[in-house]
Amino acid sequence: MLDVGCSMFNAQRSAFGVVLPRHRLRFLRLLTCSLLLVPLASRAAQPTGDPLPMLVSVLRGTADPELQLDILRGLNSAFKGRRRLPMPKGWEAVEAQLERSPNADVRALAQSLSLTFGSTSALVTLRNTASDRSADLNARRTALTSLLDAKDTGLPPILLGLLDDATLRGAALRGLAGYDDPKAPAAILAVFDSLEVAEKRDALNTLAARAPNAKALMAALAEGKVPRNVLTADIFRQLHNLKNAEIDADLQKVYGTIRESSADKQKEIERYKRIYWAGGSQPGDGPRGRAVFVRTCQQCHTLFDVGGKVGPELTGSNRGDLDYILQNILDPNAVIPNEYRASTIDLKDGRSLTGIVKQQDGKSVTVLTQTETLVLPRNEIDSIQQSELSMMPEGLLAPLSDQEVRDLIYYLGRTGQVPLPAEK
Repeated sequence: MLDVGCSMFNAQRSAFGVVLPRHRLRFLRLLTCSLLLVPLASRAAQPTGDPLPMLVSVLRGTADPELQLDILRGLNSAFKGRRRLPMPKGWEAVEAQLERSPNADVRALAQSLSLTFGSTSALVTLRNTASDRSADLNARRTALTSLLDAKDTGLPPILLGLLDDATLRGAALRGLAGYDDPKAPAAILAVFDSLEVAEKRDALNTLAARAPNAKALMAALAEGKVPRNVLTADIFRQLHNLKNAEIDADLQKVYGTIRESSADKQKEIERYKRIYWAGGSQPGDGPRGRAVFVRTCQQCHTLFDVGGKVGPELTGSNRGDLDYILQNILDPNAVIPNEYRASTIDLKDGRSLTGIVKQQDGKSVTVLTQTETLVLPRNEIDSIQQSELSMMPEGLLAPLSDQEVRDLIYYLGRTGQVPLPAEK
């Protein structure tokens, strides 16, 4: 239905001047969506032409911030995952005009779009905004996102400088995964102990994204500078996906053999049942179990309205059945719906990541990882390998102590939310 609407309004674009004011915003939204539906190379060949010049013209002719924001958001969405596009005619004048807008969101979105069009002045402005701790926080976030989307080669020093900035540290940790910067591993490990739970996950994902980073992580684990129990099963999988013999050997040296053969699954279920009931009539503690869940599961699963969307919602599942819980944790690959099948994506710059491919076309691939959604330009991807495994890795319980296992399983079986230990 949307593409029909886009075609209809695109065909009438020359009549914009006679569209009633109350319909102009809807007209522009539909016109903007045609940029999403028609590839760049095909627009000039369309009977009605490319809608981009008209949208640029409207931006140049309006001072209405609501209209400006609507068009800018649409254009930024249309060009998500695209880099160094040709600058449309008249954009330099629009850029200069919108730089003077009193609306911070208008300025930030305009600069982001200018960066997509290769503007050097926007690049300088966005770098300064991201680094300026006195600037508007939303503007800083938008600036940093824009620079990351553009893969600004001058960004790593800024990201390293943000590791002591609580407001943008998580984004900086995630962003460093996109760069092969030799200073990054030591800088991340230096602040690791002071990070919040979610930030530690971001740090570990970045350290596991490239072989040089991963070697620094393994050294820190071997020396006891990073606790052994912070490596969750998904990080193990990501480290194995690097296909580096030295890293695999280090993992086995520190942790031993984690993976169990399929023939041992039932034995493992029985073993963990014994571990669970060894805790007595009330084997675990709900709040402590929730803390383990936050650390190991919440980034992917929602339970009691809190958590990620990578894996299935757990609130309505059969969590009161101990066998059900253990079978799903210990053998996640028994039944794998297609929407949860993992892929390994290797990039040409040496980065490797694991996620679910949500959408792809000739220009970009949208990947849902355990910490973020990435839109990757296809020309930067070396290979995409769909796995026969679930996005949920095996070995989830292996790094946990027996008491942590009991606490986690006990929490999973609760009928309602419990407070975290610090909230008691």
